[in-house]
Amino acid sequence: MKLRIKGDTLRLRVTQGELTTLSTQGNVEDRIHFGAGQALTYRLSVDAHADELAASLAGNTIEVRVPARAAREWSQTDLVTLAGTQTLPQGTLRIVVEKDWACLAPREGEAESDQFPHPEGRAKSC
Repeated sequence: MKLRIKGDTLRLRVTQGELTTLSTQGNVEDRIHFGAGQALTYRLSVDAHADELAASLAGNTIEVRVPARAAREWSQTDLVTLAGTQTLPQGTLRIVVEKDWACLAPREGEAESDQFPHPEGRAKSC
């Protein structure tokens, strides 16, 4: 799973295997370690009680919750993106959850075997 943060926008991109895990287990997570026992965990969870995408930060964990109905539709169709906003006291948080497509051109260090096929196909150099 990839985590992107820019200003008040939070984006998660998931691979095919991660989407399968989300569908069967109800959540998927990853983390980045900073040494000295410190890590930032980011988690995507299915929430049976939610009506909208929501995000929270507790301790060292960012969690994005997806309504169960939206998660089912997303995992069973060609729908690529789930997006929403969360009103905060200081503004609005934009939340985006996407299927991670393979790149059209190869990128060094990118493992793409589990990514979703790009709809425009692969470049000949891939």
